[in-house]
Order: sequence, then structure tokens, then C-alpha cells
Amino acid sequence: MNKKWLIATIVAGLAVTGSAGVYAGSKLQQIKAYLNHGLGIVVDGTPYWLKDANGKTLAPITYEGTTYLPIRSIADALDVPVAYDAVNSKVRIGSGAETGAASGSSGSTGGTAGSGNYGSGTSTPAAGVKRPANLPKDFPIPADAVVATTLDTDSGGVMKASFTYMTQETLGTMGFVYSEYARIKRSENTSETVTATTVKITGKLGGISPVSISGRASTAQPGYNVFTVTWSEI
Repeated sequence: MNKKWLIATIVAGLAVTGSAGVYAGSKLQQIKAYLNHGLGIVVDGTPYWLKDANGKTLAPITYEGTTYLPIRSIADALDVPVAYDAVNSKVRIGSGAETGAASGSSGSTGGTAGSGNYGSGTSTPAAGVKRPANLPKDFPIPADAVVATTLDTDSGGVMKASFTYMTQETLGTMGFVYSEYARIKRSENTSETVTATTVKITGKLGGISPVSISGRASTAQPGYNVFTVTWSEI
């Protein structure tokens, strides 16, 4: 991944994603922009979630055909230092960021991804999520998921997992995550239905491992969504 290119793009979008304190005074301009909940972030092949300092999920912003991302979350995802230099009203990225942090509060440029990672691999696994032991390590599960495992076996050398989880992440967001996961894993015979009210994805990851993912709104817990996942190695 070209980190310099991506960071440059993010810096261009800072005007609509930074905190108001960075742009206090006459240079602060009011605009009309849109929270883009349909756009997900994938870092080195792994879905990545933008979070603020309190763990709240952040959404990209779309303004006049350009999409902007919170700089600190993306810098954290790419392991690039970033700091806000309050004295000089500058955001310092990469080399010199640590020095700039001494001049002002480094918490002014957005939230940290923290536990916003999903899955594993190049990103840290979501903290507090009890994953089925035989589920692929890079299978995305939200950080706030409450998991109930119904099958988790390695019988005859064939691993299988089946589980249900509840999350406050939207159906559209998780639908995008799983659609991307299936694409990255080169799923074959894939069938997808992803809407604001329904998620249904089936296929064979790598042409070998059957997977079924379904999601719907919880009737027992308003504000939560329920996902059921079934996976087998072969």
C-alpha cells in the first residue's frame, strides 16, 4: 500500500473531518456534507473500522463528489504517527509528528481506531470477542459482538464453526464487510443480498469452503442486529 499517497488524500479531506478547534476563527467555513455509511475501509486486505477516542464508529464524509476520512483513525491503521500542533495550527504526519505533539493536544484531529479493528491478520483482532476456535482467524467479527457459538469442531481434520452474534453495527455496514471478505477470499458460486434491512451472503471461499452469513434486525433488542454464520473448511 502506498502510505504517502493515502495520507496525502486524507490530509486534503481534513477540513471536513477535523475538530472545530483546528479551524477556529474566520477560516472556519460551514458546508453541507453527507455521512457515507455505505463505504467501508479495507487496509491491506483486512476490513478496518474508524473509531473516535470513545470507541464510537465514525463514517466517511462525502462532499461534492469527494470522500474524506478522519485522519487520526487512518494514520493509526497505517501505523503512521500524527499529531496536532496547536501553536502553529498544523497537523503533523509522519516524521516530526512526535515533536509537533509537544506543541499542542494530539487528540484534536479525530478518534483512534482502538478496538475498531475486525478480524486479524494485519490488524489487531477485536478485543473482547470470543471467537469460535476453528473459525478462520481473519473472519471479521465486530468489536461489540456478543457471540453465541453453536458449533466449533475439528472432526476428522475438517474444521467447522457455526455461531450467532448481536451487534449495534448496521446491516448495511456489515453487509459491505462480508461482501468484501468474500471478494478478497475469491468466493465462488456467491449469492448476495445486502440492504438496510437484510443481509444474506452464501458461497464457497476460495472455491472450497462453504459459508453462509445472514443478518437481520433484532426483535428482542431494539437497536441491535443479529447475524448467523455457518462455515466449514470443506
